[in-house]
Amino acid sequence: MRALVTGAGGFVGRHLVARLRGDGWSVTGLTRADVDLADPVAAAAAVRAADPDVVFSLAAGRARATPAERAATVAVNTSPWLVDALPDRCRAVVRLGSSTEYAAGPAPLAEDAPLRPRGFFGATKAAGSLLLQAAAAERGVRAAVLRAFQVYGPGDHPTRLVPVVLAAARTGATVPLPAAVSRRDWVWVGDVVDACVRAALADDLPPGAVLNIGTGVQTGVEELVATAEEVTGRPIATAAGAHPGRVWDTADWVCDPRAAREALGWAPTVDLADGLARTWAAG
Repeated sequence: MRALVTGAGGFVGRHLVARLRGDGWSVTGLTRADVDLADPVAAAAAVRAADPDVVFSLAAGRARATPAERAATVAVNTSPWLVDALPDRCRAVVRLGSSTEYAAGPAPLAEDAPLRPRGFFGATKAAGSLLLQAAAAERGVRAAVLRAFQVYGPGDHPTRLVPVVLAAARTGATVPLPAAVSRRDWVWVGDVVDACVRAALADDLPPGAVLNIGTGVQTGVEELVATAEEVTGRPIATAAGAHPGRVWDTADWVCDPRAAREALGWAPTVDLADGLARTWAAG
């Protein structure tokens, strides 16, 4: 099997490439250093050159400080050129979406939850998911959108919460926390990668399928810090209200993972305590 992974240099992308190569796939990984995915001509040429059986669309832009950055983020997160560039041999496109495509809600979020994105990033991800589904249906390519909840694990960006908390355990630094209650459904990166691979191989998955990838358990940031203290055996100082919070922070943010279980036979295998311990051990 030949795979093309866009966003191969990112957090989830690196783990996916390692998994695919370990499983014997031939993998072409695209990173920002390889091609500008905001350039439709260059990006389409890179897809054609890879000649993949499966595309894993993981590239994601977040920059939004200037009009040019916002335009580039839209181009990367929607990738309207992708489906048209696929060879006839391509059997599936698996897109890693985001739970921020949904409106916040007090109950676990299922796939029929309203699309009311939280913030610019969520809006671009939602637009990209809809465009992929429409373009793939017209082309006759099977597409799947996996809306991942809060992914964590070794190699995550150092400014995200889990790396910040574990770094504080090592250094004695203080972790700034938002004043408002913030809970998230934390899902282990290896479990997300497993869902991506299962979706690529599931030829019986309906075209345009959307599946939520999470654990069904939400954890507040204070609870996460307490769990990190337990697994590291070190105290972690916090400062409530010192972090401004993020636009997608909410008191309720949890996945209903039943559809992924039914469609892919997928289930999370690593709980938060185990995942934090593994991330800590990995340094």
